[in-house]
Amino acid sequence: MAEIQIFIKKVLWKNDFVFPAAIWLVSRLLIWAAMLVIAPHLGAPSKGITPEFGWGVFDAWDSVHYRAIATSGYEFANDGKQHNLAFFPLFPLLIWVFIKLGLPFEIAGTLINNLAFFAALYYIYFWVDENYGTKEARWTTAVVAWCPLSMFGTVIYTEGLYLLLSTAALRAFEQKRYQWTIVWGAMATATRPTGLALIPGFLLAAYRQRRPFIAYVAGFATAIGVLLFSLYCAIQFGDALGFLHAQRGWRPTLGFYWQGWLEMLLQITLGTSDWESLGIKDYLHPLFFGIVVGYGYYLWRLGKHLSFPVVCGFYTLISFLLILADDWFIYNLLNAAVILGGGYMLWHLRTQLTPVTVMYGLCGISLLLASGGTISLGRLAYGIVSLSIAFGVFLSRHPRQGYLSLGVCAILLGRLALKFAQELWVG
Repeated sequence: MAEIQIFIKKVLWKNDFVFPAAIWLVSRLLIWAAMLVIAPHLGAPSKGITPEFGWGVFDAWDSVHYRAIATSGYEFANDGKQHNLAFFPLFPLLIWVFIKLGLPFEIAGTLINNLAFFAALYYIYFWVDENYGTKEARWTTAVVAWCPLSMFGTVIYTEGLYLLLSTAALRAFEQKRYQWTIVWGAMATATRPTGLALIPGFLLAAYRQRRPFIAYVAGFATAIGVLLFSLYCAIQFGDALGFLHAQRGWRPTLGFYWQGWLEMLLQITLGTSDWESLGIKDYLHPLFFGIVVGYGYYLWRLGKHLSFPVVCGFYTLISFLLILADDWFIYNLLNAAVILGGGYMLWHLRTQLTPVTVMYGLCGISLLLASGGTISLGRLAYGIVSLSIAFGVFLSRHPRQGYLSLGVCAILLGRLALKFAQELWVG
């Protein structure tokens, strides 16, 4: 009996077990404090609300559509307007099950996403540890947990569930456990549209690594989830591609939306989205943005010679930026950082990452860029775990700059949580 107790203690307190849990808990405590403690004591902002303490702070924006699907079912008409058929079924289906077990919608949705996100951190940690090492695994887990967009792994959204299912499918493929690749992959393609990127990702990786025929079968079979959804659309609405047609109401166009990207980049650098006249309303915006970028580059070049006063100066600049900048600047900055920065990191490390990691990441970014529009692209890209792995591996080799980056991420994470609780748009 004593030997069993000693064994359990060793297992429970191994760093491999403790680290993902500790990262999850500390980052979630920051979010919960911002949403449940700070936000209710602040006045209502313009176009926002003063939230009340309770589960309701986790229920806003897309959560409304998941509630409607879980309680009333799907609705759709092929008229180009916004319909909830654009939202994939697995997450609201799980909420429906929990509601039938007696839980309110807010509790059911919040628990599912938080528990899935918690499990996803473990899958990510052990998968990266197996392929790259413990240091890389810790940095990658930290990137996933402290990324500002990880806030969506706490509210009633699909981020946590999709990260869990897609990572589990990728890890199973890496381990050549093709039956589990099909199971996890099928559930991922039934959770979010970006799950479709798993299919070409698996096929390209199988071709590059000259895997056996079963690997190709597993790659194609991950489409089972979306095929079942298509079958439902055909039976219920007479349109097998209804879930794709429903996307038209949420996107201004199909294909690469270059006008939206140009407006986004102008908003970040010049403080204006008027790309036709390029008029600058506030000359302090580009000046201050240039100072922050230049200072950040200077810190990066310092490397091991970073000093405390220099770091404090950088955080002071970031604080001023957050005070002066509007919400759309922060939103666009996160979009560009995750998609463009993540894409660059993925390409930069393409020879050092596993083929399935690179292929899935590139296919996922390509799918997002071709989807039309720029709304929520940063949040959707965050769900592509390959980008976080690329960031994690890179920062593991530059730890001083990594800690500096995580500090900025923590500040932005708290800000996004606060804004979401006030029902202001954050992605």
